[in-house]
Amino acid sequence: MPFTLPPRIPSGPRRRSLLASAAGAALLAGCSDSPDSANTAGSPSAADRARARAARDSAALAARYAAAIAAHPALADLLRPLRTEVVRHTEAFGGSGQASASASASASPSDSASASVSASASVSASASASASPAVAADPKAALSHLAAAERALADRRTKALLELPGELARLMASVAAAGAAHAFLLTEGAK
Repeated sequence: MPFTLPPRIPSGPRRRSLLASAAGAALLAGCSDSPDSANTAGSPSAADRARARAARDSAALAARYAAAIAAHPALADLLRPLRTEVVRHTEAFGGSGQASASASASASPSDSASASVSASASVSASASASASPAVAADPKAALSHLAAAERALADRRTKALLELPGELARLMASVAAAGAAHAFLLTEGAK
């Protein structure tokens, strides 16, 4: 018996397709980039709070790097470029650019190591209101502590990605990846 086609071939979209499209459009409209109606005009958005928290975390990490450089000048060649990147992360999140001048000065090869260490220490003192972070007496332990701090911060930033809007999430992912790379480099430097 030959196969026969149905007498009428439907043209255009079917009813189910239209209903599914309408439901999808309604869901997408609920997920727009418009400001949250629950926010008041005076309170910062969740993205602003996350950006400020990330800037504070990066500034605190930069202070830890500066303290480690001050305590162990022999590690300055390894730590200075990583600290410079952390300062850039602080600025990318909208943090104070106050540390950038001395960070770039400490990264230039024409400066002496003692001048860059003292500049880094002054940034550490100005970046944190409290005393500078404690640094282990052993250089390898100091590197391990910095690696653990980088890893913990990268993990926190990775977990926060789901709650952030697009551009900030991309920035946070990029900085978290850089932090993971820093942790790897510090771990390798401690060996």
